Amino acid sequence: MTVQYLPTEPNNDWEKQASQCLIQGDYTQAANLYEQAIEAEPDTKSYYWNFGLILLLQGQEAEAQTTWLLGMAEGEPEQVELWTAELIQVLQAEAERRGNLGDYSLSWVIRQHLREINPTDINNLLHIIRLSILLETYTGDDLIDLDLFNILKSEPPIKLDSELLMQVLKSVLDYDSLHPYSLEFTEACIPHVHNPQVFIEIVVTASVQIAYSAQIPALPVRFAELARSLDDQNLGILQQLATYYQNSQQYDLGIQVAKLRYSLSDELVDKVFSNHQIMRGLMSAGGYWEDVDSVIALHKSLLDSLIAEQSRSIHPVTVQNLFLTSFFLPYFQDDPKNNRQIQNQVSQLCQANVQIYAQDQSEKYRQRQSYRKSSGSATKPLKIGYLSSCLRRHSVGWLARWLFQYHDRDKFQIYGYFIGNKKTQDFLQEWYVNQVFKASEETLVGLEIAEHIANDEIDILIELDSITVDITCEAVALKPAPIQATWLGWDASGLPAVDYFIADPYVLPESAQDYYSEKIWRLPQTYVAVDGFEVAVPTLRRDQLHIASDAVVYLSAQKSYKRHPSTARLQLKILKEVPNSYFLIKGAGDEESIKNFFTQMAEEEGVAGDRLRFLSEVAVEAVHRANLGIADVVLDTFPYNGATTTLETLWMCIPLVTRVGEQFAARNSYTMMMNAGVTEGIAWTDEEYIEWGIRLGKDPALRQQISWKLRQSRQTAPLWNGQQFTREMEKAYEQMWQIYIDKNH
Repeated sequence: MTVQYLPTEPNNDWEKQASQCLIQGDYTQAANLYEQAIEAEPDTKSYYWNFGLILLLQGQEAEAQTTWLLGMAEGEPEQVELWTAELIQVLQAEAERRGNLGDYSLSWVIRQHLREINPTDINNLLHIIRLSILLETYTGDDLIDLDLFNILKSEPPIKLDSELLMQVLKSVLDYDSLHPYSLEFTEACIPHVHNPQVFIEIVVTASVQIAYSAQIPALPVRFAELARSLDDQNLGILQQLATYYQNSQQYDLGIQVAKLRYSLSDELVDKVFSNHQIMRGLMSAGGYWEDVDSVIALHKSLLDSLIAEQSRSIHPVTVQNLFLTSFFLPYFQDDPKNNRQIQNQVSQLCQANVQIYAQDQSEKYRQRQSYRKSSGSATKPLKIGYLSSCLRRHSVGWLARWLFQYHDRDKFQIYGYFIGNKKTQDFLQEWYVNQVFKASEETLVGLEIAEHIANDEIDILIELDSITVDITCEAVALKPAPIQATWLGWDASGLPAVDYFIADPYVLPESAQDYYSEKIWRLPQTYVAVDGFEVAVPTLRRDQLHIASDAVVYLSAQKSYKRHPSTARLQLKILKEVPNSYFLIKGAGDEESIKNFFTQMAEEEGVAGDRLRFLSEVAVEAVHRANLGIADVVLDTFPYNGATTTLETLWMCIPLVTRVGEQFAARNSYTMMMNAGVTEGIAWTDEEYIEWGIRLGKDPALRQQISWKLRQSRQTAPLWNGQQFTREMEKAYEQMWQIYIDKNH
């Protein structure tokens, strides 16, 4: 005969009173009521479950477990199974209630007891992870401790709350996406994904965060590949993946994915950005210049169509992409009139779209600034905001620090907006954070950055990224500060919301204002100055490279972007004419393609391949600077000069040959040499570039004279006087503000 076991109906009065006491937090009274209830009705099992819960809430965990065991004593297996289900239901209800009240600690404790009762309840384990994150006790190892991976990977797949799983995945990746188990957890989630788009959005967002905030190029690739496994034709995934491959030096894969994205793109805006990514991959590799020519021709055509179309309904993410799409134009041709026209028009189009999709925000800033105009004062301390993703161990970070160091804090209140604050330790960024009155860090949303700037009531915003960072462009386009200027970065952005581009007498020709939308503000001597650079012990020696001590060593140390074939050919012509000379080539890119690029060109120019040496990057900047000392002469690039590398070369007192052009990027070395008091090596034509290269190679006395002049200039030249430069920048800020006040009163 089969016996049926039915749960005993409780006395509703006992339950109602005890429940009210529980909700009110009167645990003592609730416990007394349940003790009375058990004594009166010992067969009503729910009293034991709830009495144990009350004891648990009072911190009496051992007593709680004893009470539950007492309630199950002498039960048949079928009964115990039924009673266990009842107990779980009671505990789950209270754990959920506590979580909703924000009492995460007690909710976590209850769920730990649920875990003891049923160790493989995946939904409960997911709740434990979520609560650990909320309590900030999560370490990443929790995923292993709870055996989540084995449970998620079990066959056949377990049933779970897919929505909860996605919430926990997002929390895990938001909290610590860099932990090794975060990637494994993401992969383990894939078989349980019911809504691929939700998973893709979570994982791609995490990959972007990692790409901005950590120096681990391969990790964003892995996350993007997982997202792609659910949708291999998603344009958003392909966009990120192409960039990540290129950043991790998997250039061929990056180019391949960018080409796939282009082939899948129906909209003009998507084709423009896809072609930009193809170009980025080719140029990052460094040896594919023959392929680049056709890509840049197509790109100009696409940009012309984009400008002609003048769409005002472009998706915000796509607008951010488009900000960057004219980036490579100055690397191909020194043609500022045409390049700036394209740049200005693309930026105007993007800004117009930003101010439409963020219209309320833009209008709010305009009205707020109108009010501030009427109450403005020329005598109050000025609030200066600096906005950049590069105030860290980056070229911009090394050069801007003297301005921050010497700022007059009595006259200027300095704010810093640090995009993509590094989760990996970056001592230089920490230094910058400590230099400002207020630092805003970590947000990767342009509209949020703009809101921070506006709420801080910044008077003058200096942005240092130009069009190298889409988030900066979006923030600046909303005009969150009444005066906005670009300094030090890539060149002017062309955004109508930017009032000034800070330059000097040399870095732009007199006619430049004709093709700049921003007002060019020329500082009296130089647009950048440093007090010097830290220099370590060199790790590079001539004998390591099998170069004799009496040989002449030329060096080029630039990114692959800057190695234009025309200038590379000029450099090899110089090498050919100087006996016993060698050419050292250093810079990021694909080693094999760069070697092929130079070796083939050397053969065409009649230069033996064994006169070329290819150097790897070094991890420490101070060592890189020390290693520059191996060179007798540094050969600059054109049409895009060095900037930080030029300053480092001059600081190390090494003669430099530079070719001067018309665009900002082609005049950086020129202004730096002029402000260091050295004209030897400045070339205005290709022929002069070759002549200077040969002359400096053949004339050791001239090299020594230049080196001595550079050493002396450390004490006298504007280029090496950060304090004087800071006073000139501050004077410019005060004049900008006075113009603003006068104009609006």
